[in-house]
This record gives sequence, C-alpha cells and structure tokens, in this order.
Amino acid sequence: MKDGRMNEAQVAAFCLALPGAREDYKWGGVRVFSVAGNKMFALQGLRGDSLAFKVDKDLFLGHCDRPGIGPAPYLARAQWIIMSTPYPLGTQELQDLLRRSHQLVVGKLPKRTQVGLLL
Repeated sequence: MKDGRMNEAQVAAFCLALPGAREDYKWGGVRVFSVAGNKMFALQGLRGDSLAFKVDKDLFLGHCDRPGIGPAPYLARAQWIIMSTPYPLGTQELQDLLRRSHQLVVGKLPKRTQVGLLL
C-alpha cells in the first residue's frame, strides 16, 4: 500500500472479506462484488482501471464534486460513484465507503436475509 492507498487486489480482498460477499464476472470485463446472490455493492474493472460502488443518497453529489470521482455510468440514478486508479481516497476512507456500500445493499434485503450480513 504505497502512500496509504489501496490497489485493486487489496480492494478485492477487502470486499470479499465483508459478510456474505461473493464475486462474479459480468459484462465482458467487470468484476462484480455482491451479497445475497445478486445484489451488487461494488464493481471493479478487470484491468483494475476503475472502481464503482453505492454511496448514501445525501452524500452522492458531494462525492461527485471531489477530484477523481464521478457519477457511475448507468448506476448514478441509484447513487453509485466511480473512480479510476490510482484511487483518489486513502485506505481508511475507501474501506469505510465500501463497507457502507455493502451495508446499504444489505439494508434493502428482507429482514430474514439480513441476519449474519449486518456489521
């Protein structure tokens, strides 16, 4: 981890360590991290060139105003942001946001499915 930033392998390992997380490959070049079967919480370009994930609705525009971060194509309406590598966020902030993305998705699941997935 140079200069306190995560690389794509560290981001993938972090995402997979979240409760119930699994990975899949879709759309000819996207690594998809999901929970409860098919509920996506993060997307990573296979070339390691981008990372997208869900953020809180009230923080979405604030994140999009930051350098190196923008609305994710096709997913912005669901408050997803995207960033290119090297990721413009420090390790702690990126982990907190990925954890929050996971929990935002888990929070939309039926209560019985949430058991064991909440942090």
